Amino acid sequence: MSSDSACVHGLNSLVYHREHHWLRQNVSIERERPPERSFRQTHIASIGVINMRSAEDQVVEDEATLGYQDDEESFFQDIDLLQKHGINMADIKKLKSVGICTVKGIQMTTRRALCNIKGLSEAKVDKIKEAAGKLLANGFLTALEYSEKRKQVFHITTGSLEFDKLMGGGIESMAITEAFGEFRTGKTQLSHTLCVTAQLPGEDGYPGGKIIFIDTENTFRPDRLKDIADRFNVDHEAVLDNVLYARAYTSEHQMELLDFVAAKFHEEGGVFKLLIIDSIMALFRVDFSGRGELAERQQKLAQMLSRLQKISEEYNVAVFVTNQMTADPGAGMTFQADPKKPIGGHILAHASTTRISLRKGRGEMRIAKIFDSPDMPENEATFAITAGGITDAKE
Repeated sequence: MSSDSACVHGLNSLVYHREHHWLRQNVSIERERPPERSFRQTHIASIGVINMRSAEDQVVEDEATLGYQDDEESFFQDIDLLQKHGINMADIKKLKSVGICTVKGIQMTTRRALCNIKGLSEAKVDKIKEAAGKLLANGFLTALEYSEKRKQVFHITTGSLEFDKLMGGGIESMAITEAFGEFRTGKTQLSHTLCVTAQLPGEDGYPGGKIIFIDTENTFRPDRLKDIADRFNVDHEAVLDNVLYARAYTSEHQMELLDFVAAKFHEEGGVFKLLIIDSIMALFRVDFSGRGELAERQQKLAQMLSRLQKISEEYNVAVFVTNQMTADPGAGMTFQADPKKPIGGHILAHASTTRISLRKGRGEMRIAKIFDSPDMPENEATFAITAGGITDAKE
């Protein structure tokens, strides 16, 4: 079965809803969903070509999906739990104002950073840290225990089976995946395709979810999502409604948006599955120039990447970023085959969990290569850019 038909088959009995009510095409629902479930599950546009399964099969699928969502909700502890340990609501609101919405978020933030929050003294910070320590299981896990925890990780399909195979199943959650390459290598097209495929039910009970897209280069096109939605026979309006878009204008604005991202992931726990930044370095290239500002740029970049990694682990979401290339003047002296390299230096190289190199092939063909990964071997895959987004290359 192809990836397209598999996605369509998995969508047979799905409808979507928004806020507290269900929308579209005479759908009756037998159970109430929690009010925070505002993900509009993508609805089949061409119902006539699909063989509907029995009601019994649908009930089994719905129960499995609900079970998956319950696991997502229990993934993090709400920061409001600190009230039971003597922290007042005013201080909790101050933490939420800077995007710290979970108990684990406190553990991920240094005392110095907490002291910089307006209205929090050192004594209050110590008390907050102590309260968070009581709620969290500090210490070590055995590799077996951590292996069980890793079972919550999911993968989002790229739209190409070959590309997915290269990536070990797709874009991984609780990790930062970076795709770099020259212009016209498919970085933005891959980002747009993921905006649609992330909403589709996938393997291992993955129910699909919402996406946040941070655009730094003004390359996001909603009409492109409609073309990709047509490939999977899903409703245009539902697909667009499930993508939250923000345009970043400066590197500082880009960092501030991450506070909003963390708050949104907390507000709709388990609903958002993917954060895309296209591209991660564009604004840093503009805001910082020359070697005199390089150290400051790299420090700000390190802080942003650290925040992204923490958000991905805190809320179990996938983070996908694109990156640009630069010419390496010293490469000619070492007889390198390719004198170009991704920008961001070692800071970005170490922060990204998986790095993918994209390059042009013949016509609409593109080649993806694992540049760095903790668990995938160095290998290549060929894919194509079509009207329906990223797909397998046809020889």
